[in-house]
Amino acid sequence: MSNDSSGTSASQPWLKVAGSRFFMDWLADVGASLGFTTYQTGKLFLVGRKPDDSISVFERTYGHCMGMWASPDASTLWLSSRFQIWKLQRAPAAIVPYRAPDSPDPDPSNPQQAVPQWSGRGYDFAYIPRVGYTTGHVDVHDVAIDADGRLLFVNTMFGCLATLSDHANFQPLWQPPFLSRLVPEDRCHLNGLAMKDGRPAFVSVVSQSDVADGWRDKRRDGGAVIDIASGEAVVTGLSMPHSPRWHNGRLWVLNSGTGEFGTVDADSGTFQPIGFCPGYMRGLAFIDNYAVVTLSKPRHDSFHGLELDERLGKAGAEPQCGLQVIDLNTGTVSHWLRVEGTLVTELYDSVVLPGVRQPMAVGFKTNEIERLMLVDEAGQL
Repeated sequence: MSNDSSGTSASQPWLKVAGSRFFMDWLADVGASLGFTTYQTGKLFLVGRKPDDSISVFERTYGHCMGMWASPDASTLWLSSRFQIWKLQRAPAAIVPYRAPDSPDPDPSNPQQAVPQWSGRGYDFAYIPRVGYTTGHVDVHDVAIDADGRLLFVNTMFGCLATLSDHANFQPLWQPPFLSRLVPEDRCHLNGLAMKDGRPAFVSVVSQSDVADGWRDKRRDGGAVIDIASGEAVVTGLSMPHSPRWHNGRLWVLNSGTGEFGTVDADSGTFQPIGFCPGYMRGLAFIDNYAVVTLSKPRHDSFHGLELDERLGKAGAEPQCGLQVIDLNTGTVSHWLRVEGTLVTELYDSVVLPGVRQPMAVGFKTNEIERLMLVDEAGQL
């Protein structure tokens, strides 16, 4: 199933998306849509339901986009890109002008032709980039908003948690105690952030190395989840862990190098897997009693030589790219979305957008953002 966007040929589409038998029914049941990113081709994807309940896949380009955070009411979406972090605000999709890429130039004398609307295509909400913050290429991974409305992000290049600054690229807030210096050397590959009660609580690191690029030598079993308050590891021996999350009173994490999804028992310092996913996992979001995990196909040396390769071989399986919806009670894959094509083999983050049926977004490669005009209520001087 191909997406709604252009840029595909009839013989070799650059993107194919196919869902499991009841994937669309599940989206309807939970009353939500999904978003996910790929830094590989710099795309934000939004997955929802068309008016006829068939799948809608909408994409827009944000260079090297990775970490995402969605507000609980899905009104705000934060998105990291190569050297910026964007705040996107939701608006009715009917306000967004649209012209199909292969249509003739509009006639300015014909208002209906000059500014056709998205509403005729079934979209209910649009995410519009309103504010962009320049961080430089610090390799931002996970992002989150704390209880005070402050943006927090994982600055992987410097190995720290950071926030925005009015006069600098970022303001460091915390770094693991084992790092002796704040330098752009990606020493431990700090990548994931778990929030608890609106505060940063845990981070994931691929290793506890204190030398430049040292994490690559510890990919198989050097990973850890660190308690931010104490600076101590609550679990070690992980393989390239990602996306720690606090949900339903438990700490969840992706043990990406083994393909296992599970929980951390802080009392015993152990990782307790509940399920296996056939791909390299990185994004993790929750809705109700389900987890939404993104899978990637291993692409370069950083992924090879891991237990994941061995387990896939024993299972007679090839690595997949897409989303898997996991039942937290059983650890089984309830639904899935396969993403295939010539340009997308790696995904990063995922978010759930409750109350949104068929989302779209505004990007920068067409003139729709120039023609978009939304006027706030009149104010006073």
